[in-house]
Amino acid sequence: MKRFGNLILLAAFVATPVMALQWQALPDTPPVPKDNPTTAAKVELGKMLYFDPRFSSTGTVSCNSCHNVMLGGEDNRPVAVGVEGQKGGRSAPTVWNAAYLSVQFWDGREPTLEAQAKGPVVNPIEMGMESHEMLVERRLRAIPGYRPYFEKAFGSGDVVNIDNFAKAIAAYERTLITPDSPYNRYVKGDKKALTAQQIAGMEKFAKVGCIGCHSGGAFAGPAKPLGEGFFMRFPTFTDNPYVEKYRLMDDGGRFEATGKESDKHMWRVPTLLNIALTAPYFHNGAVETLDEAVRVMARTQLGKELPEQDVADIVAFLNALTGEFPKQTMPRLPATPAAVISDIKK
Repeated sequence: MKRFGNLILLAAFVATPVMALQWQALPDTPPVPKDNPTTAAKVELGKMLYFDPRFSSTGTVSCNSCHNVMLGGEDNRPVAVGVEGQKGGRSAPTVWNAAYLSVQFWDGREPTLEAQAKGPVVNPIEMGMESHEMLVERRLRAIPGYRPYFEKAFGSGDVVNIDNFAKAIAAYERTLITPDSPYNRYVKGDKKALTAQQIAGMEKFAKVGCIGCHSGGAFAGPAKPLGEGFFMRFPTFTDNPYVEKYRLMDDGGRFEATGKESDKHMWRVPTLLNIALTAPYFHNGAVETLDEAVRVMARTQLGKELPEQDVADIVAFLNALTGEFPKQTMPRLPATPAAVISDIKK
C-alpha cells in the first residue's frame, strides 16, 4: 500500500492546475533540535572539526573532503572516496541545505545531522577510525588546543566527547543554507527573478509531475518532523533502457539499512536545491548531466518521454534553484602534538 499511496499522491499533484499550486519558498532558517540550540561558539568549533582531516585514520580525509563547501557541498565524483583511496558505494549527497531534511543519508537511516555526523568517522571506507572511543581519546583529547573551544561551546567538565563533537558539526552545518535563490525571490514576489524559460520550466515541472515528489521549499517532499523521512521507490517504472544503462537497481536503497522487503529500492527524496552544481547524479553518480537526469526521471518515475524542449525548460528552472552561498573561510586548527603524529603514522 505504501507504493500505491505514493502514486496516488503523485496523481493528485499531476491533476492539480498549475496556477493553483502553492509554491513554497525555503524558510530563512532550518529547524533546530531543542537539545542542540545553535550558538556562535558551537558553529566556530563545528567548522574546525568539519575541516580537520586528523579525525580520519590516515589524517587525510575530513568531512569537507566529500562534502566540499567550496563547491556544491559534495565532491562531483560518482561515488565518495575515503581513506587510502577506497571508494564507497554511493555518491556523496550535498551538505548544503541538508539541515532542512528530516532524515539523513540516501537511505534515511539517521534522523538528524547530529546522528549523521557520527557515522563517517568510524566507517572503514570513509574516515576509518576504529571507534568513537578511539576518536575521542587518541585525537580529540590528544589535541589540547581543542579543549578551550569545547569549553566555550559546552561549558566546563567532561565536554570533549563524541556527542558534543557531533553537536558542534551539526550546528555548523545548519549555517550551510542557500535561501536566496532566483526561485525563492520569485515566489516571494519578485516576478523578474526568473527568465521566461525558467517560468516555462517551472510550469512544466509541475505539469509533468516532478512536483509529486520534489515539493516543498527544499524540493525534497513535504516537511516532516525530524526522523520521519519522505521516501519514494526508485525506479518506479523499470521497463525502459535507462534502468540497465545506469544500473539503477543494483543498490537496494533503504532495504540495505532496514532489511525490510518493503524498503527495497526506496530512497529518501533528495533536495533539488543547487542541483546544477552537484553532478554526477543519482545515488550511484551514474548520470553525468542534468538534462539526462531529467530524461531518466521522466521515464523511470513518471513513465513519460519528454520532448527535448520540455527537458531544456525544466533544466533552466532547476538552474534557478541555485542560491547565494554564505562566504566560507578556512578555519585555523590547533597544533598537532607528537602523540597524534605518531598515531596517524601507524
